Amino acid sequence: MKSISDVGFQLAPIALCVTQQRIISLCNAAFLELFGYQDSELTGHSIATLYPTVQEFHRIGERGYPKMEQGGRYQDERLMQRKDGSMLWCRVSGRTSDIASPTRQAVWMFELLDHSNVSTQGLSPREREVVSYLAQGLSSKQIARLLALSPRTVEMHRARLLKKLGVRSTAQLLALLV
Repeated sequence: MKSISDVGFQLAPIALCVTQQRIISLCNAAFLELFGYQDSELTGHSIATLYPTVQEFHRIGERGYPKMEQGGRYQDERLMQRKDGSMLWCRVSGRTSDIASPTRQAVWMFELLDHSNVSTQGLSPREREVVSYLAQGLSSKQIARLLALSPRTVEMHRARLLKKLGVRSTAQLLALLV
């Protein structure tokens, strides 16, 4: 017989998963539905499966886990990839069970952000990173420091994003995506 906490996890209306060393050890029905997989296709596999690129998987890990070492939690907004290859914007929140080793075990929540009118398929990994930081309210100078770029390069990425998505301002870009 399953415990109430097991049933609660499985029936939670928000997408949840538990990772150990960035390997999915447990996920609920909402998580499977969000990403379009069967449980057997994800459990025991790297969560990298859900990222648009392996490089993005590594970049987000390099950004997120140091923050988890400081406070045990991490949150951002990012593009993820469904089984069928389509992209989706998610707000991702995580909490580790061990601040000293945040990859040892963490619980993650994925919340779909509605961007049904937006095609993000054509965005480069760097553009997705810039959008993610813009969504967090960072300036071009702050983003440039985090990405080891010049502020002018970040501005060029921002301008390219505006053009690609057909908006005139960063505020419109964020309203469209976030």
